[in-house]
Amino acid sequence: MCGLSGEIRFDGHKADLGAVGRMTEAMHERGPDGSGLWSRGPIALGHRRLKIIDLSEKAAQPMVDAELGLAAVFNGCLYNYRELRDELRRAGYRFFSGSDTEVLVKAYHRWGPACVDRFAGMFAFAVAERAGGRLTLARDRLGVKPLYLAADGRRLRFASTLPALLATGGVDTAIDRAALHHYMTFHSLVPGERTILAGVRKLPAATVRTYEADGTVTERRYWEPDHTPADRPPHAGEWREAVLESLRTAVRRRMVADVPVGVLLSGGLDSSLIVALLAEEGQSGLATFSIGFESAAGESGDEFAYSDLVAQRFGTDHHRIRVPGSALLSGIERAVAAMSEPMVSHDCVAFHLLSGEVSRHVKVVQSGQGADEVFAGYDWFPPLAGVPREQAADTYLAAFRDRPHDELARVLAPEHLVERDVSGEFVRRHLDRPGAATALDAVLRLETTAMLADDPVKRVDNMTMAHGLEARTPFLDHELVELAAACPAGLKLAGGGKGVLKDAARKLLPAEVVDRPKGYFPVPAVRHPDGPLLDLLRDALTSQAARSRGLFRREYVDGLLADPGRDRAATGVNTLWQVGLLELWLQAHGM
Repeated sequence: MCGLSGEIRFDGHKADLGAVGRMTEAMHERGPDGSGLWSRGPIALGHRRLKIIDLSEKAAQPMVDAELGLAAVFNGCLYNYRELRDELRRAGYRFFSGSDTEVLVKAYHRWGPACVDRFAGMFAFAVAERAGGRLTLARDRLGVKPLYLAADGRRLRFASTLPALLATGGVDTAIDRAALHHYMTFHSLVPGERTILAGVRKLPAATVRTYEADGTVTERRYWEPDHTPADRPPHAGEWREAVLESLRTAVRRRMVADVPVGVLLSGGLDSSLIVALLAEEGQSGLATFSIGFESAAGESGDEFAYSDLVAQRFGTDHHRIRVPGSALLSGIERAVAAMSEPMVSHDCVAFHLLSGEVSRHVKVVQSGQGADEVFAGYDWFPPLAGVPREQAADTYLAAFRDRPHDELARVLAPEHLVERDVSGEFVRRHLDRPGAATALDAVLRLETTAMLADDPVKRVDNMTMAHGLEARTPFLDHELVELAAACPAGLKLAGGGKGVLKDAARKLLPAEVVDRPKGYFPVPAVRHPDGPLLDLLRDALTSQAARSRGLFRREYVDGLLADPGRDRAATGVNTLWQVGLLELWLQAHGM
């Protein structure tokens, strides 16, 4: 787990190694254990390292293999690197390190960009070929690892974080109006290639993109789960066993490390299952971590009752982390500064504060993100049961979006509005594609392939890596996702959602955990802004920077500040926090 950066020029000039160095240094927290730079003609690469596999300097990056004519930087982990290394050795390759990075380099040499089809893991990487000056970028199937891009025709720059690109200057920081529409429609989620800034894009998940020396680009999307129910009869017991066995494999894969692996234990079904399966694998003294906050507006700030129950059941080395109200404001400001993009979920604050404490004990954790998107756990999935396929978009948007297109006219200033409902069009375009037999299957395909990477996955990567902590997500194992996609919709929706997963868990977990009401990382103070947080939001939204930018209608903002709880999105997000966070983020990054 690390941070990568680089540049390729198409105008005949040498790459700007100084700019790549600034991007690399801006990601110090992602890789506190080392750094490196490499350049050759029009290409330069940079890297910050977090030592997880092969702790020696032989695994340092950028990794250059002079014999093969390749240089590479890599962020993530190839969980099957040992099996691939054995296969490559049989093909005649010699290895000088024990790292998964070197396996990636050799695999690229043998199979070219198609090497991604053989990888089981989370990754973003860049490989430069000495012969021909070609550069290949790639991202894992579920988009667990990020890769941001800024291009101006003369060159392309790329990095693991958006702020790293800003460190070089020359990035168009105008607000992308379509992205702003998404931000205000999908509770800050900006899907696809866009970001809130006009000059920064993302490499999509499950994508390999190759840049030739003359700027020619070729691209391949190499994976998408089918979301067509299997032909065999939907026997619940058979599916339950298949899901449990696939999750076992996913958890076992994510134990690969040369350092201890802990678990972020919320006390919910998903993280509790991970603890149970690690215990089943014989992990003793497993370090688990839970966080809690002070209550606010009658809402509890912790779920320790459940996490304690699981920790006691499996004898973990459990750490309860309680954040006092006096520490919350500075934690929010640090979390906002660490965001590659503005992320409104209060989970971000919880993950950031939790990760800071966890990183003092371990370098790697497993976490339960992705289960709700993969197994239909959110409350916008049950309304899709039995809905005709052609009504999927209307049903989904009614439950998922914060506000309809027409309402944005009372929120956004006229110059930042777009005439069309670009967010609705995005959803309809995805759901209208062929395949995915039912309305639910079509929406799960949308969530898995388009929404997931830019909401929970991005939150976890950003907030953990801000403290040099690697988070691994077993529920986003691509083989488990493929299995879940083929599972009949009724089995996923049973029991109020995630039915097949709950049934699988009953063998391992107490009923109190399996059948508990769905919870989240609770940060009540963010859901109900008051006191110092309200002052922080007021200062940001009434600042000269905010007035000059003019994103929101002044009368609308004034109304929110006068009554902070008056307006909530359909999903419960506090709108004052939503609009205030965007201004806080822009100002935190010098805009």
